Amino acid sequence: MNPPAEPAIALDRLVKVYKGGPAVAGISFELAPGSITGLLGGNGAGKTTTIAMIMGLVAPTSGSVRVLGADMPRQRYRVLHRMNFESPYVEMPMRLTVRQNLTVFGMIYGVDDLDARIRTIAEELELTDLLDRPAGKLSAGQKTRVSLAKALLNEPEVLLLDEPTASLDPDTADWVRGRLERYRREQAATLLIASHNMLEVERLCERVIMMKKGRIEDDDKPAALLHRYGRNTLEEVFLDVARGRDEALEAAQ
Repeated sequence: MNPPAEPAIALDRLVKVYKGGPAVAGISFELAPGSITGLLGGNGAGKTTTIAMIMGLVAPTSGSVRVLGADMPRQRYRVLHRMNFESPYVEMPMRLTVRQNLTVFGMIYGVDDLDARIRTIAEELELTDLLDRPAGKLSAGQKTRVSLAKALLNEPEVLLLDEPTASLDPDTADWVRGRLERYRREQAATLLIASHNMLEVERLCERVIMMKKGRIEDDDKPAALLHRYGRNTLEEVFLDVARGRDEALEAAQ
């Protein structure tokens, strides 16, 4: 019998304290290779800080983060080329063309045969006609597709996404979700998605981790959460957790 696969991401009693208090207060979870998980929580729940620590951008106050076997942030350079991040809130240099932006990021991630890779991903994400256009001249939907191209450029084994379809029209948002599903399926990649879009999480995620005030309030499959709280949608569960788990569970019984 083969030994169980090492978790793609493993957090153990992770804490991050700022001057105003703890942003993350001792959370632990593991994500299996090839899984897709939603990280939910209201503003100030600790999602962004958690993702920053997984990426190795922020050092924990205590506890540990391991990504693809590397201790973050101490060993981050061992695995950064195997990871990537996407968020519509992170702008690319506006004066550079799409091709120039992708070239810069491809060099950072050490992508082999970079020109060919840019051509391939531009075709896959319908960006070929935009490659020589300045990033600042793109529409919101076009910028999202470019951001997704940047995130997939190095074919990451771990992909972290922060509100990947924020401010997009329904058709473009559905297009992005479809590409993420396809990528995970074809590459067996591990995806962690922070989102406020509950329909998106229900569609994409096999597991949902709910945070509140820096702690994990609940962690289960979407169907199990709906059953536990006696609700019909994840949005209703989200509101229950935000307003107090104990009261919500009592009301559901």
